[in-house]
Amino acid sequence: MLKYDYAQIEKKWQDIWERENTFAASDDYSKPKYYALIEFPYPSGQGLHVGHPRPYTALDIIARKRRLQGYNVLFPMGWDAFGLPTENYAIKNHIHPEIVTEKNVARFKAQLKSLGLSFDWTREVNTTDPEYYKWTQWIFLQLFKKGLAYKKEMNVNWCTGCKVVLANEEVVGGVCERCGSDVVHKVKSQWMLKITEYAQRLIDDLELVDYIDRVSTSQKNWIGRSTGAEVQFATTAGDELLIYTTRPDTLFGATYMVISPEHPYLERWKEKIENYEAILSYAALAARKSDFERTEIVKEKTGVEVKGVRGINPVNGQEIPIFVSDYVLMSYGTGAIMAVPAHDDRDWDFAKKFGLPIVEVVQGGDVQEAPYTDCETGVLVNSGILNGLTVPEAKERIIAWLEENKKGTSKVNFKLRDWVFSRQRYWGEPIPIVYCEKCGYVALPESELPLMLPEVESYEPTDNGESPLAKMEDWVSTACPHCGGPAKRETDTMPQWAGSSWYFLRYCDPHNREVLASKQALEYWMPVDWYNGGMEHTTLHLLYSRFWHKFLFDLGVVPGPEPYSKRTSHGMILGENGEKMSKSRGNVVNPDDIVRDYGADTLRTYEMFIGDFEKAAPWSNSSVRGCKRFLERIWSLQDILSDEEGITPALESGLHRTIKKVGEDIENLKFNTAIAAMMGFLNEITKHGALSRETYRIFLILLNPFAPHITEEIYEALSYGGRVSAQSWPQFDAALCKEDTVELAVQVNGKLRGRISVPADIAQEEAIGQAKALPEIVKLTDGKTFVKEIYVKGKLVNLVVK
Repeated sequence: MLKYDYAQIEKKWQDIWERENTFAASDDYSKPKYYALIEFPYPSGQGLHVGHPRPYTALDIIARKRRLQGYNVLFPMGWDAFGLPTENYAIKNHIHPEIVTEKNVARFKAQLKSLGLSFDWTREVNTTDPEYYKWTQWIFLQLFKKGLAYKKEMNVNWCTGCKVVLANEEVVGGVCERCGSDVVHKVKSQWMLKITEYAQRLIDDLELVDYIDRVSTSQKNWIGRSTGAEVQFATTAGDELLIYTTRPDTLFGATYMVISPEHPYLERWKEKIENYEAILSYAALAARKSDFERTEIVKEKTGVEVKGVRGINPVNGQEIPIFVSDYVLMSYGTGAIMAVPAHDDRDWDFAKKFGLPIVEVVQGGDVQEAPYTDCETGVLVNSGILNGLTVPEAKERIIAWLEENKKGTSKVNFKLRDWVFSRQRYWGEPIPIVYCEKCGYVALPESELPLMLPEVESYEPTDNGESPLAKMEDWVSTACPHCGGPAKRETDTMPQWAGSSWYFLRYCDPHNREVLASKQALEYWMPVDWYNGGMEHTTLHLLYSRFWHKFLFDLGVVPGPEPYSKRTSHGMILGENGEKMSKSRGNVVNPDDIVRDYGADTLRTYEMFIGDFEKAAPWSNSSVRGCKRFLERIWSLQDILSDEEGITPALESGLHRTIKKVGEDIENLKFNTAIAAMMGFLNEITKHGALSRETYRIFLILLNPFAPHITEEIYEALSYGGRVSAQSWPQFDAALCKEDTVELAVQVNGKLRGRISVPADIAQEEAIGQAKALPEIVKLTDGKTFVKEIYVKGKLVNLVVK
């Protein structure tokens, strides 16, 4: 037998797969289909790190198993290649973003191929390809025509480093998630997408899909549905301040109001406000803070009273002070709140700092000493018509009163805000809109798509916050599609999230030049059967792509309301020191090095064996070596093949248990225990000392999704015929899966005191009898009374004595 030369073997089979197009999905729509998907990567200059192969290998195992089960499998790959990281690198190194992207994609692709991943490379997409972003622009135009894309002057997050507008989701800990620079607030005219129009459906339709709990919960929390009331507070200036509250029952306890530093009424009240300059100064300080910093619960409470204008509580007519404070945002709710310090921690802290009244309205606690917040089911006091009512009764009564007196109405509210869709940068999809003084914003005719990114000499961000495209007069100046008069092209570009919001659809029919994908292809392939991605994308990409898909469903473009039937998520791989891998920590592991030193099959096996797939796990070089030894032992089984026909009788039961265990564990993302089961069966084989060709053949098929190169090589070397990837997934016989014997834990009063080995089908009375007969149990229970005898079949006996 030849030595296990992983480098030669893996190169050989990767070349064969590419030459034979082994993993290309078929266009035969009569076959049962399976669509497995991973989030396509952003091709950065650093290339892959060992965290990337974990989700890729997991879904590759699913895809390979489905092919063995007879499915027509679509397992595609592409590149999410527009965006800030490439542009920032290009600016720093004076290389055009297109060239940077081309080099990065080539590097990533070579690395992915070296891992033996069974992607269908005939369907590769790239968001920077004009034939791709033509359809991204087309979708935007449909949103625009339906009123779901609109331009708005608004307060935005501005990254001082990237010099670009960020969505709230892209600001982490008060800084830009990409470059780490401070984020400040600016008022700019922005393109917005009305994702809020779909907020309720985005919640409701989670009932239609199979998402792991933490993904569904993350979506629901981000959308943030709440039920309450919209209430009109009059002011001494004559205007009304509209507020939203989930606790209208506490209106009698509202002793002051707070409005955002950006609230437009401040400008309107300029002549009435006695301390306007102080408010302006405070607003300027607030603009230097991110939304995260402003709304942080534990931060020091700051604010300025609006002297000269007061609010009027609608339920009792009392005048109450109005404060400006940075924890109220114009982008959330109405930009104004009522404050009930007796029953809210932040309001109480604020009231104490500024010496404001604290009025108990839900009975319980001493509200002068601390807010009473455990009041969802309390009884109302000091509340006029609500006195004596429970909280639920009071909510119902006060909403009816507000509606009768035209001072408010019941309201369902969402925390979710409309999606900021503009970026003042070069490297993104051009927005296919022109502005005409006569016609306003006008859509580019669909026949003119794609609107190509023009070649520019300088793609550096401008100091005035405009896109570099704004300097290209020849490109910007155009004719209005409506009236033919002079018009200006939109110079903002789309955010990186645009191209990733529909890429899964293009994979179904990536070379179609007439539509984003044919109706037939979409009806066959969609929805995605299993989608795996990072938890960090559940409030960004996952939400955005579900929104776009629902919109396309409403247009009749896609066949169903949800893009993904199943969504799972993986834990990250940490450095050997247990910390997140990063260059600064010096703990990054390059997968190229592992492939070189141990082989791709070893890397794949280790990444799946490292621990619970859904949890973070530290890297361990010694464990990598252990997986290499496992594969070497599989290779060495060629030396102990016997001439017997069929399955080796002594190994038959163990083989069927392994088939059952591996198959079930793959479906439940328990890849580590699937590998452990195969390791256990390998030990059985070694102990027996021989195995038949048929036993070996079935074992190779089980291992193939995890370690495809070595299994194909052995399969060919032993002349089994055909490829492993073309075989059928083994079936198990349930009768043969039963263990002959099992080990029972024996407990006394819940504490482990011994173990017994018994027949798997032992009767309860006999199991308990054998447990009692153990010498150590006899010693512990002698002279005591057996109060209870518990038997859990196949697991334990617990004897309760006193």
